[in-house]
Amino acid sequence: MIFKFEILYIYFIRLKMPYKDPEKRKQYQKQYQKKNKDKLIQYRQSFVFIKSKRISDWKSRGVVCDDFDALYDHYTKTAYCDFCRCELSIHKERSANTKCLDHDHTITDRPNFRNILCHRCNVLRK
Repeated sequence: MIFKFEILYIYFIRLKMPYKDPEKRKQYQKQYQKKNKDKLIQYRQSFVFIKSKRISDWKSRGVVCDDFDALYDHYTKTAYCDFCRCELSIHKERSANTKCLDHDHTITDRPNFRNILCHRCNVLRK
């Protein structure tokens, strides 16, 4: 038996998500990206996007933190590796001096951030 609120909910979902079909959604996204190409490029270069992308990457890799904003500020201000004191760099291609956020993979229920390290020290620490 279908209740009245279930019918209303289904109707509401259809209004909110007109492209529930994956093919239609993909087609809509392509059209949107073509139409707003310059706007999307500008957004992807903005501070807001870079910060949210970095925090999202940390979360997907298992970093747990109470205040990701404070952690991001600490990450951006850190210029030297906490172990070997070498100067850190931020590049798309990974090098020995690339800045990495080190965290404990065994802790999943409380903050697990340890240090900000160079890639070399981060690999050796695991």
